[in-house]
Amino acid sequence: MMEHRIFYSGIALILGVLWDFAVGDPQRWYHPVIAIGRLISRMEKVLRRLFPETKTGERVAGTLLAVSVAGCSAVVPAAVLFVCYRIHPLLGILLESLMCGMLLAAKSLKKESMKVAEALETEGLEAGRKAVSMIVGRDTAQLDETGVVKAAVETVAENTSDGIVAPMCFMALLGGAGGFFYKAINTMDSMVGYKNETYRYFGTAAARLDDIVNFIPARLSACLMICGSLLCGLDARGAWRIYKRDRYCHASPNSAQTEAVMAGALQIQLAGDAWYFGVKHEKPFIGDPIRPAELKDIERSGQLMYATAVLSAVLLTGIKILLCI
Repeated sequence: MMEHRIFYSGIALILGVLWDFAVGDPQRWYHPVIAIGRLISRMEKVLRRLFPETKTGERVAGTLLAVSVAGCSAVVPAAVLFVCYRIHPLLGILLESLMCGMLLAAKSLKKESMKVAEALETEGLEAGRKAVSMIVGRDTAQLDETGVVKAAVETVAENTSDGIVAPMCFMALLGGAGGFFYKAINTMDSMVGYKNETYRYFGTAAARLDDIVNFIPARLSACLMICGSLLCGLDARGAWRIYKRDRYCHASPNSAQTEAVMAGALQIQLAGDAWYFGVKHEKPFIGDPIRPAELKDIERSGQLMYATAVLSAVLLTGIKILLCI
């Protein structure tokens, strides 16, 4: 019975990947990440009222937030899937494949990044800044055209892991519920994992947990991206060279893993100083400026992202299904 359940979950993951590639996120559907975000916001309000505004109090509250939201986000879909599979395996597969498809972001990532390229090309720099501000957390008002391109490429690189490979890893390991578990942690990090006055202590647990769950997926993503650069006709040797040299040129232990590969594959330089909430943050560069970043690099980054997604899907679903044989 367990082998059957693992096999069904593997089939669901394949269908979910195909759904994401073909359909992406239906705009009129209520996305589960929205529900997770609302849960985080409500839990934050409750916990901040219950615990004192001290370093210890906020860290305890933030830890309870991380544990409760991640646990709830995994248990609820796991229970729903259990019931559906008990009713009929086909019903379970259909629901789990829908879960997997909605938690992956390949098509939406490509779509949003290409909006930046189209805005720059057709409407100019201000439109490009506005478009890229929708997919990055930094201030974009001071970016020139090259800066806008680099910001879009960096987002594609980082989200190749966060939005595609990492959730696939957890889906392969724990099914659709594992995907929700990962997405809850990733969403918490994006909402409360800041090092500003508001979240310096409250967001510590969420940020640390995000670092932990992304540790292996980020490195797997980088390796698969290097392989994908061969398929895309990019500089695979450069990707490997820059990856070895610059993979830790970031405050996060994971973010520079895929950015380093992307920079090397495209033969451009990424990262460097950035502005957040009006404050300049000094950051090291990633990659070598063999050539300046250009508009076409946004499309190339999307191609490499898709190649990596395909390689990840083949590898992870293959391993999952082989375990049942």
